Amino acid sequence: MDDKQLSEIFKSEYSNLIAVLCNYYGLTDLQLAEDIVSDTFLRAMKAWSHKGIPEFPKAWLRKVAQNLLNEHYRRKKIYEEKITPELGARNQQINVIEITDKIIEDSQLQMIFVLCDPELNRESQLCIALRILCGFSIEEIARALLSNKETINKKIYRAKKAIKERNRIETSLTSSQYVSRLDNVLRVIYLMFNEGYYSSVNEENIRHEICWEAMRLSLFLSEQKIFPKQKIYALIALMCFHASRLDARTSGEKGDLLYHEQDKSKWNKDLIQKGRKYLNLSAAGNVVTKYHLEAAIAYWHTEEETKGKWNNILQLYNKLLTIEYSPIIAMNRTYALAHANSIDEAIQEAHKLELRDNHHYFCLLAELYHMNNNIDKEIEYLNKAIEFANKENEKELINDKLEKASR
Repeated sequence: MDDKQLSEIFKSEYSNLIAVLCNYYGLTDLQLAEDIVSDTFLRAMKAWSHKGIPEFPKAWLRKVAQNLLNEHYRRKKIYEEKITPELGARNQQINVIEITDKIIEDSQLQMIFVLCDPELNRESQLCIALRILCGFSIEEIARALLSNKETINKKIYRAKKAIKERNRIETSLTSSQYVSRLDNVLRVIYLMFNEGYYSSVNEENIRHEICWEAMRLSLFLSEQKIFPKQKIYALIALMCFHASRLDARTSGEKGDLLYHEQDKSKWNKDLIQKGRKYLNLSAAGNVVTKYHLEAAIAYWHTEEETKGKWNNILQLYNKLLTIEYSPIIAMNRTYALAHANSIDEAIQEAHKLELRDNHHYFCLLAELYHMNNNIDKEIEYLNKAIEFANKENEKELINDKLEKASR
């Protein structure tokens, strides 16, 4: 049995099954839905370890989840204590639900908006949505939100408790409620794409399936008539530009090539063209969001070197920092500063950030000193980067740079 394949199947189906079962049961039984999915995976592990992964593993999992759902539904104790309060006046006949792709798509969209209820704490919304709908592990959520596992666990626990104490969250949202929660939903999708574009915990840095899922959800949102489109279009453009360079990032022996190391012939021109299309569509009206600015930065990175390229990127970073300050954005800005103004100025600005536990920060400093032909400093910061790198493949990449610098 291929452990990697198994992990990918479970990862993708976790959020699908949770979304469907939560919508069926109602959000007060969120834990019950998680228990059913966990039980489904446990049965799969036992069965597949002897017989191998079936030809249609997702269909197998959905069928088992359906059977477990109906099994729980028939049990008198669970029916009385959990099902009856949620179903209310529903027909008490046992209805067999068929978990189709259409049901999953509708359930995921509805659930992500329900979980972004304004009465829940904003961070809790993000945490529980990333956990339940996107299938992120606690560690992945902690990395994505620049937090720690203990804090994330507490936020998810409190969110579940709040949901249970309130008995229910309205699942029939009005158009205005959908629109009011759009910003939170887009942020969840944005974080989801970021985790796929550069995985914070998975040894395989790029997780294509997460990137494509984030793009699918955004395109699905763009097709709904009730939403203002500019923000959605900007996010789609941003993801298209970044996704266009995924293959180029993995084309080297070690993989995960930096921007200036990539073979531009491997960039996906169709995705770049789509990015331009959606960036133009996002420009209608007077709305300028972080997604617009990040998409514009990503656009310039797909353009050939011109005199004003890096200055444009720098100015966009300056505007972005006024909208939403982030140490990561400030760190990326220093690289643009090195190209637009001077390397010395960029080094000074980078040192002011003092991101002492971030290996990307030390890699940036090493790169800036490499550009400045200061090999001793480059080696010093590459050694510091290794201390804080969490993944073996990252350590290998840094060691490879160390070897080149030491020659």
